[in-house]
Amino acid sequence: MNVITPTADGSNTLYNETIGEHYHSKHGALQESKHVFIDAGLKFASDAKSEISILEVGFGTGLNFILSFAYCTENNINLNYTSIEAFPLSTDTLEETGYSSYVPEKIWGSFITRYINALKSRQTLSSLCELEISHTTLAEFNTDEAFDLIYYDAFSVQHQPEMWSDEIIAYACSFLKPGGTFVTYAITGKLKRALKANGFTIEKLPGAPGKREMLRGLKGI
Repeated sequence: MNVITPTADGSNTLYNETIGEHYHSKHGALQESKHVFIDAGLKFASDAKSEISILEVGFGTGLNFILSFAYCTENNINLNYTSIEAFPLSTDTLEETGYSSYVPEKIWGSFITRYINALKSRQTLSSLCELEISHTTLAEFNTDEAFDLIYYDAFSVQHQPEMWSDEIIAYACSFLKPGGTFVTYAITGKLKRALKANGFTIEKLPGAPGKREMLRGLKGI
């Protein structure tokens, strides 16, 4: 069961009672998504590009996706977005988040009407955006596609330690193109070592409100 929970910036998140954790920071769901994934991830990785492919680990509420969709639409960037979600939320739950107010109505409408189909196959949401949500675990996920950017947005290591093992981090990074970007809200010595072992250069960046630092990794060419 998931319970709607207000956060400090006025945006909502969900509390996942099975995992025992919120989907987003209680200090601000919208702030965190913008800071970590849009500002430190998408804006950085899409600089001077006309198209970008993103792999997201943990689709959750869809907040990272709709903000990415809006940013790419505004900047005329072709967005190919693939996400992995083992436990997808219902359309009704997504509607209850109130996230429709954070993006243009056309973007939200296109997303919410195609969400269920995106769990089955790749969907065209606009002339600039395609979405596919793989209804599986990261360990079971596979594709021949290589991505420019990974949003690593799994639940925390305290609540989902299997998602932060050296092996699963290496597996996720195998889908990233040489020169690609890995971005996440978390930063630990173990995670930094795992990325460095896979040829990444690590950047420590200021974290979203409530968190001192976050991590961005650049895969070696």
